[in-house]
Amino acid sequence: MKQSLRAKRMAKHHRRLNAVPKLNLVSLMDIFTILVFFLLVNSSDVEVLQTDKSIRLPASVADKLPEANLVVMVSNTDLLVGGQRVASVADVMASEGDGFAPLETELKYQASKARPLTEEEQQTGRAITIMGDQKIPYALLKKIMTSCAATDYRNISLAVDQQSGEQAPAVN
Repeated sequence: MKQSLRAKRMAKHHRRLNAVPKLNLVSLMDIFTILVFFLLVNSSDVEVLQTDKSIRLPASVADKLPEANLVVMVSNTDLLVGGQRVASVADVMASEGDGFAPLETELKYQASKARPLTEEEQQTGRAITIMGDQKIPYALLKKIMTSCAATDYRNISLAVDQQSGEQAPAVN
């Protein structure tokens, strides 16, 4: 039996409505790819310094974020540069003079691996972050800073735990 055009059109329409819908994964994958790239690009603003459990940083209300550079970690027992143990704190304290020769040797080695200094960096020196326990003696910190300055690491930053300005104790 021959169908009219209207009957054919209605049958085609009914077949289309009764068909099982399919999920288009291509557009879904595009959305997730864009989301991943967005997260990768925007997550690079956060700088997290890896701390040791033996180091308790002092608190500060400073707003300036640290730059990514060489880190000198000072715990109660050890002195580490870039994650490598250089000496014990007792050896540094027992050393004569203002600086500490093994630390200076390690810093010179790290400087030789780094890129050459720009004109501005030659004026200010290489950047370094000292991450020291809040209870280390000042004489130890002074020896470390003197050794850093002797090897062109003059742009020294001290790592601290950030607090909000409201929690800072009032000074009378």
